[in-house]
Amino acid sequence: MKRKVHLAVLALLLTIGISSAAAHADTVSFTLTNASQSISGQAGGTLVYEVTASAPGTNGAAVHLNGDSFNVGTPLTLDDTDFFADAPFFLNPGDSDTFDLFTITVPAGTSPGDYSGFFTVLGGATDGSSDVLGTVDFTTVVTPEPSSLLLLGTGLAGAFSAISRKRFAK
Repeated sequence: MKRKVHLAVLALLLTIGISSAAAHADTVSFTLTNASQSISGQAGGTLVYEVTASAPGTNGAAVHLNGDSFNVGTPLTLDDTDFFADAPFFLNPGDSDTFDLFTITVPAGTSPGDYSGFFTVLGGATDGSSDVLGTVDFTTVVTPEPSSLLLLGTGLAGAFSAISRKRFAK
């Protein structure tokens, strides 16, 4: 009989221990201030993406922001130094913070177009946790520099003018 009571107490303690660990799997939401930014033909131009990180007041404990993972379309590069320099080490329940998350560099000669990527923040209940806390998607739009558009426009106008003159000359 004693053995059954010991097993029941051990099972109860194990259940409480497991459920309290699950209670520390708290959440953080990440919202980019501007998820789509444009750069206009600047050689070596950069764009800084800012984020607001919020921990709900219902969290049971602080959530640590420990690391990151990311991907961005080639040939753009992403520098995550802003995250490590600006992000808080942790967010207590109900806390919110706005900071620079990362910087995108657009190299000279990058073709115009949309370049998508994502940035994932890792962390958790301890300063050694590496659970996925949240992921933000972003788009960097590279547009031709205005002088290129002007050159293209005058070229098309010249071609149209030459074709029109040929037609009326006949």
